[in-house]
Amino acid sequence: MKKFSLLLIALGALTLTGCTKVGSEAWCNDMKGKPKGDWTANEAADFTKHCIFM
Repeated sequence: MKKFSLLLIALGALTLTGCTKVGSEAWCNDMKGKPKGDWTANEAADFTKHCIFM
């Protein structure tokens, strides 16, 4: 049962984050729509690297 629960959580996380590749135009647009306070440090660094300094 524990493995099934972890599988459901992992699948839910995949659907929430979507299937966009980090640095793609779609990902950059998604990040622009996401509140800056909800960004992780890695997301902020990736956004800067891929969406600002292309």
